[in-house]
Amino acid sequence: MTTPTNSHKAWTNKGGHVTGSSSLKLALCDADGQRLWQEQRSWDASDGTGLPALLEQWLAPLLATWHPAPSLVVHRLVHGGSRFTAPTQLTPEVVADLEGLVPLAPLHNGPAQAAIHWLQEQGAGGQALPQWACFDTAFHATLTETAFSYAIPAAWRAQGLRRYGFHGLNHKHVGETVARQDPAVRRLISCHLGAGCSLCAIAISADGIPRSIDTTMGFTPLEGLVMASRSGSVDPGLLLHLLRQGVELEELDTALNRESGLLGLSRLSGDMRALRQASSQNHPGAQLAINVFRHRLLQGIGAMAASLGGADAIALTGGIGEHDMALAGELEQALAWLQPLLWLRIPADEEGTMVRQCLAAQA
Repeated sequence: MTTPTNSHKAWTNKGGHVTGSSSLKLALCDADGQRLWQEQRSWDASDGTGLPALLEQWLAPLLATWHPAPSLVVHRLVHGGSRFTAPTQLTPEVVADLEGLVPLAPLHNGPAQAAIHWLQEQGAGGQALPQWACFDTAFHATLTETAFSYAIPAAWRAQGLRRYGFHGLNHKHVGETVARQDPAVRRLISCHLGAGCSLCAIAISADGIPRSIDTTMGFTPLEGLVMASRSGSVDPGLLLHLLRQGVELEELDTALNRESGLLGLSRLSGDMRALRQASSQNHPGAQLAINVFRHRLLQGIGAMAASLGGADAIALTGGIGEHDMALAGELEQALAWLQPLLWLRIPADEEGTMVRQCLAAQA
């Protein structure tokens, strides 16, 4: 049995930010979730025909050559709201319901929905591939009301305005991997550090089941740590101030999502590799960006440790987490007060996690 998975990201930032750039990652996996093949392509997100054209030119020929045909397609959806907390088969009714979640994560859920509709149309003649979705918010469904509630008016909370958390697929993978490798670990801080960054406080039960009890992202993926071009947490009063100055909502949205973070601080790049190189040449913006990134990260790790009542292990994952050795050393030195502490580096595996979850749900 072979299983392809589509992992959609609304935009990517490699060596510099290009407004409107988006990418789609396609992986072919076996029944154990092991990647047999993987590629990533980009398209112009400002062009409404960009993604359908890419799928027609790239994915359609691939599907025609795969024999036997894949057993199912799995899509990564960033936001599942409060309803979608498990792998879900995409019936027409479910797809219609998911449209209502696009405004909560338009840069992510929107392209995923477009790919889902494209595949539905490809199967209109009776050869439709079963489609499933896994949700980055699902792992955080175990957050308590205390952890997910904002201190806002009750009428707003009744609308579902609460903390959902993201990167759950990889945080779950990290938790399960640590539970297998180090059964003595009960309190784990998972650090997903890449273009998007978040922390998760994970409690691991005696039988090896990881559970999210706190996380840094909230209602949207904007909350929390400094990211490649996303701001992370800012004072809401600052945003009110800008609105009163006449800044338009779309301008604010673009600035916070695409022009902030490492890119905004450095005025150079959102890529940590480029910033490390520039910092070594005394570029002040690069140095500021790295310092603010590390400062907020240390604050967040301290907060996750407080939620767990301490920490047995810290796992670094994602592009920065896995490969930035300088950051790993800086964190170990700065967090020496948490000793004894196990430091781990775990490659991200969202695709394999999705495949295994969906095949288990089918069984």
